[in-house]
Amino acid sequence: MTLKNVIGIDHAVVMVRDLDKAAANWKRLGFTISPRGTHSAKMGSGNYTIMLDPDYIELLGVLVETEHNAPARAFLAKRGEGIERIAFTAVDSAAGAEEIRARGYAALGPTDFERPVTMPDGTPSAAKFRIFQWPIEEAPAGVRIFACQHKTRETVWIPELMKHANGAKRLKQVLIVSTEPAKDAAHLGRLIDRDARAEPDGAVAVPSGSDRADFVFLTREQVGRRYPAASLAGLPERGGAGLVMATSDLSAAEKAAGGSAVRSGDAVCVPPAAANGTLLAFVGI
Repeated sequence: MTLKNVIGIDHAVVMVRDLDKAAANWKRLGFTISPRGTHSAKMGSGNYTIMLDPDYIELLGVLVETEHNAPARAFLAKRGEGIERIAFTAVDSAAGAEEIRARGYAALGPTDFERPVTMPDGTPSAAKFRIFQWPIEEAPAGVRIFACQHKTRETVWIPELMKHANGAKRLKQVLIVSTEPAKDAAHLGRLIDRDARAEPDGAVAVPSGSDRADFVFLTREQVGRRYPAASLAGLPERGGAGLVMATSDLSAAEKAAGGSAVRSGDAVCVPPAAANGTLLAFVGI
C-alpha cells in the first residue's frame, strides 16, 4: 500500500565542501542561486537552493560539526562532493514517520528546524521545516532518503528565484549508479512502496510518486552509454550520480554552461568535474 504522507521527490541534496565556491560554480552554469541560508544550531549546516517547480536542488555544506551532520561529514570524507541524499515531500512528517514505523523501519524524527530568509522586498522571514528520515543504514546504493514537510512554502518557492538563464524547469530523473541496479532499485521500492520497472537499456527505474521525478538505477557503464560525450571522471561506482533536468531551451542551457557544456545525443551535459561531483543532463520539456 502506497505511503499516504509521502509523495514524490522534493529535492536533491548535493554535498559540497565550500558552500560559497559551490554557489558561484552553479551560478556560472546558468542557475539562479538563493541567498545563503544557515540552519538551526543542532543541524550545523548551511545551504544555497536552486528553486525549480515543483522541486529543487540544495547545495549543502557543514558549518559546525554536530552529531546530526556526522553522516554528511562521513560522506564527504569517503566519497567527496556529490549527491548525498534525496528528500521526498512529506504531507505530514509525524504521520509519515509512523507509517514507516508500521512497516518495520525505525524512523528518525520528526525533527523541526528553520533558517532565516530575506524576502525580495527586504523583509525578514524564515523557512520552517519538519523532517523525518529512514534509518541511515537503509540507503539504496548508498543514497540516504528522508521526507521534508514545508511549513512555509512561500518563503522557499520564491518566484524571483525560479527563473534560470539555462531554462531549467524541473527534475526529471535522479541517476544512481550501482553495481547491482535491480537489487538497489528493489530496496528503494520497498522503502517507499513503489514498484520498479525495467528500462530498455537494462537500467531500472523507480517512480517517486505523483508527477515527480523518477529514480533511475544503472551501472556506471550504462551512464556512459546514455551520455557518451560527457566525461564521467569523479563519479563513483555506487552512489548518487546525476540529475536529469527539463529545460525550456536547450540552446540556452548550452550557452549558459559555456565551456562546461557538451552535447550528447538529445541532451546538454555538464560533467561531474564541473558541477561538484554531479552529472547534469539538460533535456527538452
